[in-house]
Amino acid sequence: MDATTLSLVIPAYDEAAVIGRAVREAEAALAGRFADFEVLVVDDGSRDRTAAAVEELAAPHTRLVRHGANRGYGAALRTGFEAARFPLVAFTDADCQFELSELGTLAALADEYPIVAGYRVDRKDHWRRRFFSWGYNRLARGLCGTRVRDVDCALKVFRRDALARLLPESRGFFVNTEMMTRARQLGLPLVEVPVTHRPRAGGDSKVSLREVPKTAARLLRFWWANVVRGPRPAVTPAAVFRTRLPAPPAARGRVPAPPPSTGRGRPAAPPAPRRAAS
Repeated sequence: MDATTLSLVIPAYDEAAVIGRAVREAEAALAGRFADFEVLVVDDGSRDRTAAAVEELAAPHTRLVRHGANRGYGAALRTGFEAARFPLVAFTDADCQFELSELGTLAALADEYPIVAGYRVDRKDHWRRRFFSWGYNRLARGLCGTRVRDVDCALKVFRRDALARLLPESRGFFVNTEMMTRARQLGLPLVEVPVTHRPRAGGDSKVSLREVPKTAARLLRFWWANVVRGPRPAVTPAAVFRTRLPAPPAARGRVPAPPPSTGRGRPAAPPAPRRAAS
C-alpha cells in the first residue's frame, strides 16, 4: 500500500468562521508528510460564505465540491469519498479539533490495516457531551459490534478498496456507526490509534442535545434491520488492535493502551511479524 499519497475529505456546513484555518492547517500538515495529496472540502449546502471562503484561499491542493442543498453529514462524507483520487482516503471535521500532522502516523499503519481509526484522548468537550459519547459508544459496541471505543472520532484513514465496500447510506451523523458495523460484518480488521483533541476553533457545533434521542432511535432501528435481521458476519473474526504507540503529549500517561481485543472481550493474537526475505 502506497502510504505517501492521501485524499483528505472535510465536510462543511455553515463553517465560514473556521474553514479557512481548516484548509490552511490541512495543507501545511500534509505537505510535510505526503509526496502528493489533496484536500476535498464538501460544502453541504451552506447558507453562509463557506464556499466563497474556500475559493478565496486559492489553496493549491484543495478542491471544493458543493451540494446545492443541505443533505447531511453522512451524505457529504460519501460525496467526498467518491471524489477522492488517491489510494488512501482520510476524513476530518472543519472545526480544527485534530492535529492533522498525526495523519502521517495513521497512514503508515494502513500498510497493515485497511481501516485506521483514531480515538480522542483528553477530550476538550463539555463533560455532558463526553458522558453521552461514552454511553453511545457502549451501546454501539454492544448492539452493533462497532468494536472501537470512540466510533465518532473524526480522524480515520481507509484504504480506498476497503472504503468502496463501506460507502455509507446514512445521511446524518449516524454514518460512523454504520461504516464500523459494516466493517465488522465484512471481517475487515482495523487498528485504533490515540489522537490529540483540541477545543473547537470557532463557529458552532452541529450536534446538539436534541440529536440524542434521534440518534438512539436510529441506532435501535439500524440494529434491528442490519444486525438482527441483516447479513451474517464474515466467518473470519474481524479483529481490532490497539497500537502501542505513545499517546500524544497532551494525554501522555492518562490513557494506557489496553491489550489487543477482538471486540468481544477476548484477547486477540497480535499480527504475526513479517519474515525477512531470504
